[in-house]
Amino acid sequence: MIRATTGAGVLITRPEPGAEDTAARIAALGLHPVLAPALVLAARDAPLPAAQAIVITSPAAPRGLPAALHGLPLFSTGPASADAARKAGFARVEGADGDAQSLAALVGRRLDPASGPILLAIGEGYGKDLAAALRARGFAVHRRVVYAAREAAGLPPDATAALRSGRVGWALFFSPRSARAAMRLIEQAGLRGAAGAIVALALSPRIASILSAWRWASILAADAPHQDRLLALLAVEPGEGRTA
Repeated sequence: MIRATTGAGVLITRPEPGAEDTAARIAALGLHPVLAPALVLAARDAPLPAAQAIVITSPAAPRGLPAALHGLPLFSTGPASADAARKAGFARVEGADGDAQSLAALVGRRLDPASGPILLAIGEGYGKDLAAALRARGFAVHRRVVYAAREAAGLPPDATAALRSGRVGWALFFSPRSARAAMRLIEQAGLRGAAGAIVALALSPRIASILSAWRWASILAADAPHQDRLLALLAVEPGEGRTA
């Protein structure tokens, strides 16, 4: 149960697709979403080989896949990327438990390496460990970059104003790269000092370790890499809780 004052600000550093969904969840909790996407994602055209199935690790990946592939089975890291795939038109979608290990295990249970290669559709710089895990299970893997991410040029004016006025009680961080980018943007705006009054909520311990370079009111990591578990941490009021 949320114990903070209704209207308290929650900084959302997640990029689109996904940020608006998170904002709606925050608003439904009686809190005030403050959008500050740290990364900008864009689909990238890439020649895609034939495959028996598709594997994705991000909600951004389905936007870079053509409709001709919508009939293939698609396996995703977790519920957010699975939902994005369904919205993009994929019908045969399964989500794993939120990490590469569980995704590789899911694919291993559902597919036969002898039935053909897997298309691993990822963002630039991602998916190498997952590709290795799938190959270790005997799969031929075609790793293709279908979207690219760049750091946002700056914080949105509303986010800058909310941080400057002390209206942000929590900040949500969804990936190591976006966490680093968000911290650079906040520092670039001269607002690093605002972190001292903010509870930083991380989707994983790895992200929490990146955030620990700054002094926050506290840093909390979700006990599983799911948005639901991250949002559950909003029960901690600003200034309370343990530091990761």
